[in-house]
This record gives sequence, structure tokens and C-alpha cells, in this order.
Amino acid sequence: MTKPPLTLYLAAPRGFCAGVDRAIKIVEMAIQKWGAPVYVRHEIVHNKFVVDGLRDKGAVFVEELDECPADRPVIFSAHGVPKSVPAEAEHRNMVYVDATCPLVSKVHIEAQRHADAGLQIIMIGHRGHPETIGTMGQLPEGDVLLVETEADVTDVVVRDPARIAYVTQTTLSVDDTAGIVAALQARFPAIVGPHKEDICYATTNRQEAVKAIAPRAQAMLVVGAPNSSNSKRLVEVAARAGCSYSQLVQRATDIDWRALDGVRTMGLTAGASAPETLVSEVVDALADRFDLTVEPVETAVENVEFKVPRVLRQPA
Repeated sequence: MTKPPLTLYLAAPRGFCAGVDRAIKIVEMAIQKWGAPVYVRHEIVHNKFVVDGLRDKGAVFVEELDECPADRPVIFSAHGVPKSVPAEAEHRNMVYVDATCPLVSKVHIEAQRHADAGLQIIMIGHRGHPETIGTMGQLPEGDVLLVETEADVTDVVVRDPARIAYVTQTTLSVDDTAGIVAALQARFPAIVGPHKEDICYATTNRQEAVKAIAPRAQAMLVVGAPNSSNSKRLVEVAARAGCSYSQLVQRATDIDWRALDGVRTMGLTAGASAPETLVSEVVDALADRFDLTVEPVETAVENVEFKVPRVLRQPA
């Protein structure tokens, strides 16, 4: 039987960012250095394939520090943790490695700097997301207020409208965040923003690639986990940019083929915590069903690399 034709617009950049790559290396190097098991507080990154692979190598994933024995190393996830977590680890004399993405750490430092200057912080982020919890946990309770939408800006109650600043989660929709920032600035003209955009380069670049593809694609597949904020944002961005159907899939086996019936142009990207092997898996699955033509769509070139902590590296 003749396969129907399909033009696949393959987004670039896509997949792993520097912070995710660094966090995974930290877990692998910790297992090599200290042997198994090595404990990891929360999923090191939001991707089941990655987490399962590290678990097979000897990582044990837990949600809280009290689930870790004091005599084994523990790693904090790329999303960052409240200050109380390393404080508890030190109290228990635990060996720990902080795999927080440096761009998330930048937001932590920024929030602390604003607080030291006497400013109350408003954080733009998703309630319950580990990055939001970690950032808000850098300061005493009440010093950081959370807003998720433009509507939240109307109701937020601050101590002094003339002495506030804002920070953001690094994995938000660029466009949504711009709207919330505009609402904050309209209500609080004196509000202080970050010196440099908090939304990370990888989130921004992946959204821009999707925007370039969406108007010419009948469907968009986003490889990523359902608990991955940046992956879910890519699905939303595709829909807003003109793609009539977008689907989040963890693996090729998750593709809803019935929804793709009759599709002749498709976009494909991957969230910042999704490995390239899963993208290749989806491409192979498409090639099995379609006469596939792949057209790369590159909107940026990434060459960012973050060093792993010195405790895991050999002395120079």
C-alpha cells in the first residue's frame, strides 16, 4: 500500500538544554564517584525516560529529604529547592550536591538581592511547580507573593506599592509572561524587574521555533512529559501561533494516530528535558506510516554549556 505523503518540519533548537544536560551528568558522575545508591530529591528533570534510565544505573528518587539515609549522597534536582532543604542536609551531616540549573540559581540570587534592598517580591509562576516552590523558599514566608495570571495581579496585596520587585519562573510562556508583567507595571509603576530576562534562553528559543513552524503545520507534536512546564507551554504556543492541532507525547507509542488522519504537514519539537533519542523514535514512527520528507526549521543556534560542581570533578 502506498504511504500518504507527510512533510515534517523539525524544530531546532529542541530537546535538552544546558541545565538539563548538566543535571543528568551530575547524577551519573555521583553514581560513578560514590557508587549506588545515590538519592535524588524529586525527579532530576521532568522526563520519565531519563528518570527511569538513571534509576537503572543506581539513582533512587524521593520527594523529601527525610526519605534519604544520612550516610548516602543526595542530589537536589535541576528545578531548585528552598533554603530549608540544604540546611536540613547540613544538620544531618549529609553529603549533597546541588544540581539546580544555574539560570534558576540566578533567579534565587536576584530575589535575595531585592529582599536585601527592602523590596517585597512578586513571583510570576505556576503554583505547586518545584521551581516556584524552590524560588519562593529562598525567603521567609510572606516575602514572596505568587501570581499566575493577569487576573491575579488585580487581587495581589503588597506591603508597599512603591517597594516591590518581580521575578519569574524560567519555563513560562514568553507571551503570557509579557502580559502579566505589563499588568504589574500598570498597577505598580515603581516595580523593579530583573536585570536580564528570567525566562531561560532554551524556553524562549524552543517557543520561537514552534512559532515559526505553526502557521504552516496542520499538526504539532511536542515530545515531553505531562509534568514538564516548558513542554506544556510549547503545546499552547503552537495552538496560539496558528496550528489547529497540537499534541504532547512522552513516546512514539503515545501518538494519537486517529487525530492525525489526513494531515500532510506536521511540526515536531521537544521540551528541554526530552532526549533526542525520543525525537528519533517519533520520526521513525512517522516514517513507518508516511512517505516522509523532513525539513529542519532552525531559528537559533545554542552553544551554552554549564560546568558541573567541583566536588564531582577531578582537581585541575
